[in-house]
Amino acid sequence: MTHAVSRHAALTSLALAIAAPAAFAQATPDTFDPVVVTANRYPQHLSEVLSDTQTISSEDIARSGAGTLIDLLQKQRGIEVNRSGGPGTNSSVFIRGANANQNIVLVDGVRIGSATSGTANWSALPLSSIDHVEIVYGPLSTMYGADAVGGVIQIFTKKGDGAARFSAFAGYGRYNTRQAEASVAGSTGGNNNNFSYALTAGKEKSDGFSASKLGASTYTYNPDKDGYDKESVSGQFGYQMAKGHDVGLTFLKSKLDAQYDSGLGFDARNYNKLENISVFTKNQFLPNWSSELRYAQAKDKQTSVSATGAFGRSQFDTKQSDISWQNDILIGRDTLQLLGEYRDEDVVSSAKGLSGGRNTKSFAASYNLVRGAHLASISGRRDDSSAYGTHNTGSVAYGYRFSNALRASASYGTSFRAPTFNDLYYPDSGIPTNKPEKGRNAEIGLHYNDGQSQLSATYYHNKITDMLTYVSACPVIGWKPGYGCSMNVDKALLEGLTLAGARKFGAFNVSGNIDLQDPRNETTDKQLARRAKKHANFAVDYTTGPLTAGTEWQLSGKRFEDPANKTTLGGYGLLNLYTTYQFARDWSVLARWNNITNKDYELGRFYATPGSNLFVGVRYGMK
Repeated sequence: MTHAVSRHAALTSLALAIAAPAAFAQATPDTFDPVVVTANRYPQHLSEVLSDTQTISSEDIARSGAGTLIDLLQKQRGIEVNRSGGPGTNSSVFIRGANANQNIVLVDGVRIGSATSGTANWSALPLSSIDHVEIVYGPLSTMYGADAVGGVIQIFTKKGDGAARFSAFAGYGRYNTRQAEASVAGSTGGNNNNFSYALTAGKEKSDGFSASKLGASTYTYNPDKDGYDKESVSGQFGYQMAKGHDVGLTFLKSKLDAQYDSGLGFDARNYNKLENISVFTKNQFLPNWSSELRYAQAKDKQTSVSATGAFGRSQFDTKQSDISWQNDILIGRDTLQLLGEYRDEDVVSSAKGLSGGRNTKSFAASYNLVRGAHLASISGRRDDSSAYGTHNTGSVAYGYRFSNALRASASYGTSFRAPTFNDLYYPDSGIPTNKPEKGRNAEIGLHYNDGQSQLSATYYHNKITDMLTYVSACPVIGWKPGYGCSMNVDKALLEGLTLAGARKFGAFNVSGNIDLQDPRNETTDKQLARRAKKHANFAVDYTTGPLTAGTEWQLSGKRFEDPANKTTLGGYGLLNLYTTYQFARDWSVLARWNNITNKDYELGRFYATPGSNLFVGVRYGMK
């Protein structure tokens, strides 16, 4: 992205946003202003959050009819996804062009992911357990430590509140895809001595399609069907001992058996298990002082079987344990936050030398200021790791409300990505002296929301140094001839402009987002692999009585399969249709027709993607 293009687009967006108040009525402060927690680790109305934040509500999830979390994320602004075949295969998420291991994924505040690859296991995360999702774009290392370079995605599972209620869903679609889920939630005891509960169980199974396409290497191509079988259960329990004093427990367990292609004549499989649990106590010690003490543990276990015998089996297991103590102190309308954390990572692997452990001690402080039309925040954090040393990060942000509906913001923040166990210790590749990657991000944004129209424009400039890259001819003295290694040799610039908008026109809802970006390796002057310079999403739906019907259009420009930009992945456009109909008080039916034009496209070279497919389901939900 050239600076001239960036400035022109930003000025155009600025003019549109400033003109918006003349066209639309003012909003009340709470209109379409959800409470979010991820950006600053405590509840805030979205209008008071300076970080670029997006929410996906439970209504959005139900209306979308999405089959997987990856399908849901693929339609959000600032996000691109990659898949090595169908829904059960390995998937990656890129936020603002950042690498897949340069973002953090949380489930109910519990950090998940593999310490060897540095990424979350998206395919094993069950959509059936999810209540809503928050996406925060840009660096959040001052809040969450290492790896929050491109952004943070937090998944919230279903929570109990009010009278007992039961819901269930069953659906069927192409590729013999079957889904079923059931949940029960509620609370008892009134305002004091209140006990809340929520339990959700889900099952998914699909015959799938061949993960690889004809033309792939003989080491990977296999024309058989590659399906998956996923089971999950999640829950939340809370108890209010007295007003302002609560204890609770959350957990998520998911098991995935997924086929993939690894050459002719063998049924290659990935066996994945996710297990997360946390216990916490929240205490209002003083009217202006609230505290949360939490212990969390997350396990990510993966076993791959790609051939017969011991050499065809690999194991990569991660266990993360975290203790955190967070204190939020109100000073007028301002909030001072003090945070201490201890995180332990343990890896067990079949790869020689990869098993081991490391720990990180952290302390962070932030101050969020509210003064009339002025909003400001400043934060800093120190992370001390047994494996990669001490790193300090900081951020500062300022926002100004021109009106209840229109707000401008600017921020600057630093971040870092810790080297993974693969970067440090993988046989004949890892270098134990590798350093963390470092990021410096500056951005400006305009946000307009009057309850009928929502408009936003955000320009960001994220410079990454000491990027860890595989070097085919390793320069380390004494390194084995013919073997490459991972080293801190590259620089990257993630620069872009994100435009988003939504508008209600009576019974119609119209929304869209466009990303104009240039995720570039500055060392080689090449576009980062599998990321487009342009991608967009548009949707229109119509509601009348019990019926909602809509259409979506997903667009992506060309990408490159390889870092050298020699193999091109063509751009694509996908057209989807969806509808829901409530045919009784507690009953509804949904239908979703994806890729109705049967577009043949690739997210990865010679990896197949779903063709035209229809999915139909029935939902029961007590009201």
